[in-house]
Order: sequence, then structure tokens, then C-alpha cells
Amino acid sequence: MALSHQPRKRFGQNFLHDKSVITQIVDSIRINRDDLVVEIGPGMGAITEPLLAELDNLTVIELDTDLANSLRIRIGANSHQGLQIITGNALNFNYHDLYQQLIENQENPKKMRIVGNLPYNISTPLLFHLLTFADVIQDMHFMLQKEVVDRITAEVNSKAYGRLSVMMQYFCHTDYLLTVPNGAFNPPPKVTSAVFRLTPFVKKPVQANNETIFAIVVREAFNHRRKTLRAIFKKSACLPNITEKNLIDWGLDPMARPETLSVTDFVTLSNGIISM
Repeated sequence: MALSHQPRKRFGQNFLHDKSVITQIVDSIRINRDDLVVEIGPGMGAITEPLLAELDNLTVIELDTDLANSLRIRIGANSHQGLQIITGNALNFNYHDLYQQLIENQENPKKMRIVGNLPYNISTPLLFHLLTFADVIQDMHFMLQKEVVDRITAEVNSKAYGRLSVMMQYFCHTDYLLTVPNGAFNPPPKVTSAVFRLTPFVKKPVQANNETIFAIVVREAFNHRRKTLRAIFKKSACLPNITEKNLIDWGLDPMARPETLSVTDFVTLSNGIISM
């Protein structure tokens, strides 16, 4: 069944087939046999089967009913009793409920490890959704459009550094792992891909007093990334007016531009606004 499956554009399906790349991805995860691994979007099982070879149990979440049924026939019936296939949408899935199911009757439960080749069209909202379950996630290994991975892992004061960099690096340690050429997929996407790791902080290096305000500050700043802080926040529609003196009192340069601010600087800015 899987061999005749036609990739569906509405699901953003591009199936990985390069065995060398698959091996590199699985090796980069550094799996232990008793890990609680959850694969999002297994597709035709390119990574699923190598993962199963290293694990006692594996849970996969697949939106496409045909692909989920194909996996049940090809892998589920192939003596892999530890494979759980869930047909559902990863974008609105409750990972706390899944975690409680996975750790039932375990005395010293591990956290979940999430892996997947994510559809590019849902990647950013899915990452933010998963971060709301960071307390039960050990790490996440994903393959995405290289441009997006560059932004997630970018260093401050670089061209790729932006809102996604700050938000992801506030919640997680980020690692760029490997580049994947478009020829490794069927059909080949128009862009190069990359694999990266997100490791949620158990204790954040810096803590925003109000993470909603923090997110608004970061968004507002990068909506006007070519302007100075003084110009951006002087008459913001979403936030109180901030004077040059406010910025100086908080230890920030009023003439600085958003791409020059570290995650710590953005936390300082948002905490200052709350204290006004």
C-alpha cells in the first residue's frame, strides 16, 4: 500500500528515502532502548523502522489515515509489538495525556523524546505548541527547511537572528545537527533541509516575569527590525510608551536594533515594561 501512496500537497508530504541520511539522523538522536520516543509524521516509515530497531516501544502520530493504515500492515504486523500508531493531528494533540499513558506503572519514568520530519507548512505553530508541553519533553529532533533551522539556531547579531531565534532559545538549547539535500526526498522539495535538536531548559537561564508580554515585545521588535529600540517602543500600539530614559535605566542602548539584543536583553526589556 505504501509504495503506491501519492504524496499529498495539502499535508506537505515529502518522503525521506536516502539511507545514509536516515542513518545519520537516527545516530544523532543517541537512543537508549527504554526511551519514550514519539515520532510525529512517520509517513512511509523511513525513520520509524530504524528507530524500532533501537527501541522497546515507539509511538507515532500520523495525520494521513492511509499512511497510518499502511504502517499498521507493514510494520505493526511485522513482529513489532511495541509500536503504537495514533491517527491524529500533531498540531492540537495533548502530549500531557500521551505522556501519562506512556509512563503508566513506571516507577522512575523518563521524559518523552520527540522526533520527526515535519511538514514545512505547520512547522512553526507545531514547535510553539510542543513548547507548552516542555515539562514532559526531554528533547526534540526535527528536520525542517534549512532556512528555518538557521533562524532557530542563529546567534545574536547575525542576519538569520530574529523572533524565532529569540523565542526558541528562551525555552530551549538549540543545536544544528546536519544538512539534508533535497534529493534525499521523494518528491524532492524545492529547498534544502536540515536536522536540529531542541532541548527544553529544566530551569531557564533567564526568566521573563510575564511570558505573554515577553512574546509581544519580541514580536513588536522584529516587526520593525531596522528601527532602533527608541523608535520602536516610543509609540507602540500594543505596549506602554517607553522613553529613552527607561531604556537607559534598564541597561539597554536606545539606539540598538532588535538583531543586536540577546535573549537576556529581551527579558530585561519585557520585565522593565511590566515594572512601569
